[in-house]
Amino acid sequence: MSKYKFILCINFILFIRILSAQDTLRPVSREHRDSIKRGMNMDAIYNRPFLRNKSFPVAIGGYIETNTEYASTNGVDDGFHFQFRRMTMFMSSTIASRIKFLSEIEYENGTQEISLETALMDLEFTPGLNLRGGILLNPIGGFNQNHDGPRWEFVDRPLVSTEIIPSTLSSTGMGFYGKFYSRQWILGYEAYVTNGLSDALILNEEDRTSFHEAKENPNKFFRSNSGLPMINGKLALRHRALGEIGISMLTGVYNQWKTAGTVVDSKRSATLAAIDFNTSLWNGKINITGEWVKGFVQLPDNYIQRYGSQQTGFFCDVVASVFQGQIFGWPQARIMTGLRLDFADYNQDSEKGTDRKLFDDVWGITPALSFRPSGSTVLRLNYKYLRTRDILGNTPSKTGVIQLGLSSYF
Repeated sequence: MSKYKFILCINFILFIRILSAQDTLRPVSREHRDSIKRGMNMDAIYNRPFLRNKSFPVAIGGYIETNTEYASTNGVDDGFHFQFRRMTMFMSSTIASRIKFLSEIEYENGTQEISLETALMDLEFTPGLNLRGGILLNPIGGFNQNHDGPRWEFVDRPLVSTEIIPSTLSSTGMGFYGKFYSRQWILGYEAYVTNGLSDALILNEEDRTSFHEAKENPNKFFRSNSGLPMINGKLALRHRALGEIGISMLTGVYNQWKTAGTVVDSKRSATLAAIDFNTSLWNGKINITGEWVKGFVQLPDNYIQRYGSQQTGFFCDVVASVFQGQIFGWPQARIMTGLRLDFADYNQDSEKGTDRKLFDDVWGITPALSFRPSGSTVLRLNYKYLRTRDILGNTPSKTGVIQLGLSSYF
């Protein structure tokens, strides 16, 4: 039986189990389903509108993302398309007091890709010390752990958070996390040891250094490509009224340097460092979210300069609520407007023997208008404009994308 059939069978069995309990299973309150509590990014995996009932041991939930898209580059269009981006299903259970389980299965592009993004257990000793193990989301930046579509006013994920930080990045590993409280302040930390990235970081069809390709390793959940662990840590500080700032890093050897006990290559490491922040103004009417990332990669000496040893990028979202009230019978509907600024530089190196900078970068700006009939459902209209330069910095190509998207928890 293929992995796809197996996953579909598991979902079908769960669905039948839920139907058999429908006489006792009642949804959570509308308040809980229509709003997401404000918390730290590290809380995002549990801060979701699950369907719960005391007589049923497993809480379930999920979300979908679907959209239309029309794109044109330098006046040449690719036609009009409907896209079903993803459907995600998550389940959680409190096995015993202070012992939790959480899993997340994602279907991307219909059923073109089916992946197990999260499957972890938490043992909570104290608020400041908790053990986590399994398939976990690496706490690098803020978006990777807080990526659910219904939370955002933009159809596409940020460039820097998908191409440099390869969201959604998850790895098999184990480590500790916790939080400390002092009046209005919360200090959170996460420290994990996981399997590392793969040689696809530089051995890929993109012909450039690509963290995105490095995560596409079918064996990553049961072995480390290098045979060595990747270290990932984050510190985050949140003020209940002001917002949150986080500093994070992951680093490790990515290449297979030893085969059958024989050293066949030098160890080469890859490192990502990130700073993320979010804040709210005027009683939450304006929300600002951003992330900056820097990547370092040790390359073989014989690699051409198209492969960058350093990458960087950032995004910043500014979202404002322009109306809240009754619309079409929804009593707490909202109309939102937003603007995203994107930048990703895939090669920060200079030409060998000169000070001439190499390029291979992209700038993006995306204005957005969205309608939220409830806090957990969003209809989004975006226009995305990109300017992309090749490695020599030639005249940039210009791309315009019109998108109308719908995303909702269920």
